[in-house]
Amino acid sequence: MARKKIRKADIERRTKETDVRVKLDLDGVGRNKINTPIGFFNHLLSSFARHGFFNLEVFAKGDLEIDEHHTVEDLGIVLGEAVSKALGDRSGINRFGYTLIPMDEALARVVIDLSGRPFLVYEAEISQKKRWEFNVNLVEEFFRAFVDKAGVTLHVKLEYGKDYHHALEAIFKAFGRAMAQAVAMNPRVRSVPSTKGTL
Repeated sequence: MARKKIRKADIERRTKETDVRVKLDLDGVGRNKINTPIGFFNHLLSSFARHGFFNLEVFAKGDLEIDEHHTVEDLGIVLGEAVSKALGDRSGINRFGYTLIPMDEALARVVIDLSGRPFLVYEAEISQKKRWEFNVNLVEEFFRAFVDKAGVTLHVKLEYGKDYHHALEAIFKAFGRAMAQAVAMNPRVRSVPSTKGTL
């Protein structure tokens, strides 16, 4: 009987700007412990883990006296590195994931290819009618850092949504579900799902 792959990673990144650690289990049940200084981003990462069924622990400190940019970007870097390490050579996975998720008046679409080629398409027009508690423009920076380190092609599209909280939560739930599909092991895939023989 074939031995089950252990698809986990524990990654740390320390710079003069941030201190970030991510522990990830791709074959979890959605347990998560998210501890960053950005409350709303904790909520988004928790939604990603819960709806992707990933066990995820995140710890981050950053130079918030400047702004949230370095912390959010470095979270994307470290999560991307953790996903790449946990996937290993990517043999036996589905590779592709697609999800459309509603959150009240918002609807988000996320499509993923664990291709080994980093590419991001991010289309999300967020209303500015109310004061944001979180800089929504940083979400694109998070995803850009993530795809660069994870080696994935990621398309994110907010179809519509008026409330920034609902819009971003729908995006992160869809991100989790699409990732869950893509990383799932498929017994019909005998090696790496690519005509090249590598990802």
